[in-house]
Amino acid sequence: MTTASLERISKILSDVAAPSTFSAQRTRPADDLHLTVEGLGEISFPISSKQAERLCELARPARYGHGERTLLDRSVRDTWEIPKSRVKIQQSQWNRTLLPVLDQLAEDLGVSAGCRLQAELHSVLVYAPGQFFLPHQDSEKTDNMVGTLVVTLPSAFKGGAMVVAHLDEKATYRGSKKFLSFVAFYADCLHEVRPVKEGYRIALTYNLMLDDSGAARPSKGAKPASATVDALVEGLREHFETPLPPRWKWRKDEPLRDPPNRLVYLLDHQYTERGLGWQHLKGNDAARSVALQAAATGCGCEVVLALTEIREAWSCIEPGWDNHRYGRHRSWRRDEDDEWRDDDPPDDDPDAYELTDLIDRSIMLTRWIDSAASKAVPIDTSVSDEEVCSTIPSSDLEAYASQYEGYMGNYGNTMDRWYRRAAIVLWPLHRAFAVRAEASPAWALDELRRHLRSGQLSEAQDKTTSLLPIWPRLAPHEGRRGFFDQALQIALGLEAKALATSLLEPFRVEELTPRRAPDLVKLASRYGEDWLRSLLSAWAPRNRWLRLL
Repeated sequence: MTTASLERISKILSDVAAPSTFSAQRTRPADDLHLTVEGLGEISFPISSKQAERLCELARPARYGHGERTLLDRSVRDTWEIPKSRVKIQQSQWNRTLLPVLDQLAEDLGVSAGCRLQAELHSVLVYAPGQFFLPHQDSEKTDNMVGTLVVTLPSAFKGGAMVVAHLDEKATYRGSKKFLSFVAFYADCLHEVRPVKEGYRIALTYNLMLDDSGAARPSKGAKPASATVDALVEGLREHFETPLPPRWKWRKDEPLRDPPNRLVYLLDHQYTERGLGWQHLKGNDAARSVALQAAATGCGCEVVLALTEIREAWSCIEPGWDNHRYGRHRSWRRDEDDEWRDDDPPDDDPDAYELTDLIDRSIMLTRWIDSAASKAVPIDTSVSDEEVCSTIPSSDLEAYASQYEGYMGNYGNTMDRWYRRAAIVLWPLHRAFAVRAEASPAWALDELRRHLRSGQLSEAQDKTTSLLPIWPRLAPHEGRRGFFDQALQIALGLEAKALATSLLEPFRVEELTPRRAPDLVKLASRYGEDWLRSLLSAWAPRNRWLRLL
């Protein structure tokens, strides 16, 4: 059974770990930091209470993102902020400390070989007694942003610990009265600043950018053990060679189905569309991608990095379930700072619902990037559960949106959750054209046209043949302009009646317009009027309905 191979591959990859972490801390003296704030002058270290109080007077209440809005809510974020426009740092001298620390933090975080971290100042934050910031995530503000750097300045304070979490791991960081504290973490990590009890916590915040100009693609990491690669090769071969069981088990005479075309391994960290890239892979994701790339080479597979859209429907138990709020319907969506957008009181949180049984799951691949490419391209293809494995289930991650529906009489409480996860996708080389065509039918026609223009008729015919099992469900739904015109031209160039029929038959009669008459005349001249008459009959709505019965 392919389920066994998926479990085996998942177990092998769970044992592949990077010598890195999701967050890291370094400390350094403050000798090279000369910081001037407009209205106060140069800051001296350690920062005195008098200077800190003056910074509060010059600052403004810090806001946070809420969907498309920027809000001020001190129940969520209570801190003072001084924008970078009012801050001056002697950068050349500061770089003598900052740049070596960034290189060390890059190594701690497992940044890909050949890449470097760059820090872009965001603001100065001042936490007075009692101030805090609830758990949140930072948004990736540019394509090459991968994380955040917080440099806590020397001062005397109690409380105000920074807690950074990823999955079920947490790390707690505290500042120092004598030294600078550099804390770096990936952007998808939840983090918070706990209330300051005494004194003032002052920090510089930076966006961490990835400079991958010196890196090769795909990402390079520590070479995986040969035993690990061999085990993955064996698991992949079993996965791609084992026929699937009948779809309907109660039909005893139904034959086995063809083996899966793809393996989709869901990664642990979260990535955005702008942040999807081989060099942006984090921690264990990077190490596992290297192992899968090596295994793909060993068993003749192609490999891509993809972004998925996952929806899971769960039965659930709501908080205070004995209130019997029948038929209640609620939805939430996380904003860029990981706050739930909803008008109800904050204690009515989707995370408070207990998930019980998974009812349904759908997975779509929405973008992917080849090992040799620099930018992801949009695609649209669904993935079956028989093709998917992961080390961490989606339900253990933070959903970006949730929707709850209460008891409706014929079914119980349900919770829909949506996730965006990156994935490593592999498929055998001999199935590559069909797999890529399923993800992008327009790409498939571009490839066929390229072969025909290059005089590779046999290659075009073979690839068209490989399309036939999936083409009837793909072609009618491709909305790219000129797609049908291109199909007509390729059908003409294939010089094979049966292939031309199979390529054109899935289209609708509504596609025919007067301007396409010349192409139809050419087709009739090549394949005969009887062939064209048969094709038009197949396009007729009456016959189409009969074929579906």
